Amino acid sequence: MNQIRAAITGVQGYVPDYVLTNAELEKMVETNDEWITSRTGIKERRILKGEGLGSSFMGAQAVKQLLEKTNTNPEDIDLLICATVTPDYFFPATANLICTEAGIHQKASYDLAAACSGFINALTTGAMFIESGRMKKVVVVGTDKMSAIVDYTDRTTCVLFGDGAGAVLLEPSEDATFGIQDFILRSDGTGKDYLIQKGGGSAYPPTTQTIANKMHYIHQEGPQVFKFAVKNMADVSAEIMERNSLTGNDVAWLVPHQANKRIIAATANRMNVGMDKVMLNIQKYGNTTAATIPLCLWDYESQLKKGDNLILAAFGGGFTWGAVYVKWAY
Repeated sequence: MNQIRAAITGVQGYVPDYVLTNAELEKMVETNDEWITSRTGIKERRILKGEGLGSSFMGAQAVKQLLEKTNTNPEDIDLLICATVTPDYFFPATANLICTEAGIHQKASYDLAAACSGFINALTTGAMFIESGRMKKVVVVGTDKMSAIVDYTDRTTCVLFGDGAGAVLLEPSEDATFGIQDFILRSDGTGKDYLIQKGGGSAYPPTTQTIANKMHYIHQEGPQVFKFAVKNMADVSAEIMERNSLTGNDVAWLVPHQANKRIIAATANRMNVGMDKVMLNIQKYGNTTAATIPLCLWDYESQLKKGDNLILAAFGGGFTWGAVYVKWAY
């Protein structure tokens, strides 16, 4: 009996219309385009405007367009997993809201939170359902409205983040040479103090004091996060290549989380992969957290060829990190 692999058979992204440029940020905080660009690689980011619009709105747009693009009947979807750290509500799950909006009724759906590594965690989880033979069509969506938790008076974080969503369709590939071949997922809770949203959860529920102390915004200690991310995202990417006997020449594309161009370059260098084989869109979207990797796949889809070796790599708050080896299936 042939081994079943979970293959990505379609990808779609969604970004809001509003563009927040570095020039506009210069008017909000003490910063400038040269500083932001040289340290992060970001020129602009998208921001979701509109009362009552949350992460589910963007996720639903991406999923609806994905189903249309792949000629998939919503009723044929077995499971939808939503990676997000900016859910519309604590409950119901953002995945539930996306399903309803996309016409996916009474099927399994749930949220997964692993910060910027959320998409690769959700992708590998979805792949397990496909490989088990129990499910045939799984949608994985990464969506984050980071503008909802960014303090636009904090120049260290407000320049980094944007809003967006990306989704992929997973289906069985009986040809085991295609699809998700291998993955490594890691976490280390000792990093929580360096990248955290302190308020709003059960440890520090919302009070007038948590609001006054700005505990509901992203808190990041940049130097510590940068140091940890550079080492661990590069290490795990090199490790997955080594255990699959891949060299830099074998890798068609590195698909990295879009947090910082210097972290991305360090990862590519460790993998011996040239920057011409690195998917980059940080300059126009910034860090959209769980949406960065599927947005890269969406932007570069026309350049992908069947059989391409892709390494997906991410690093996120708390800390979480990992890498996925994908053989592109179309």
